[in-house]
Amino acid sequence: MNRTISSVRNFTISGAVQTDAAVNPGNSGGPLLTLDGDVAGVITQAGAENIGFAISAALTDRVIPALVETGTFEHSYLGVRILPVTPLLAEANDLESARGVYVAAVPSGSPADGRLQGGTESVTVEGSPQPTGGDVIVALDGQRVDTTGQLGTYLALETSPGDSVSVTVIRDGERQTVDVTLGTRPDPR
Repeated sequence: MNRTISSVRNFTISGAVQTDAAVNPGNSGGPLLTLDGDVAGVITQAGAENIGFAISAALTDRVIPALVETGTFEHSYLGVRILPVTPLLAEANDLESARGVYVAAVPSGSPADGRLQGGTESVTVEGSPQPTGGDVIVALDGQRVDTTGQLGTYLALETSPGDSVSVTVIRDGERQTVDVTLGTRPDPR
């Protein structure tokens, strides 16, 4: 549960389900069932040998009604490029622990532009360059965020474009909260 998979449009799908059930070409779109016969997700892709992935039932419950009604679904868009907080990145940014989501960049004109800060510098830790100076997202609307997957899952399942979210960050060693009005995820074509 709560895996992250890549989409064909250069975004990620959070809250995915990984299975060891055989997933072969042609299985996409079929249900992934639990042993009790409940739908856990919709099969989307095969992974390595004997591994497959499904879009969670929770996400399909949000998306399918909109697709049926209008033919489209608008995904929430925070407008940041992110990195997981690894132990080396945490050390470079003087963080107490390796948790949260590092804001590597904030594209100009995105919903987070002027609200969140991306990294602008780097330092070398144990021979590895690490970004510094960016915000570290640790909560959304008071919900703790430890990983990039949790950030994506919250945005996908709990928000819609136009919603305002309270983003708690660690900025320059201080914890603070800023509000960001979410946009609609752009089509990367």
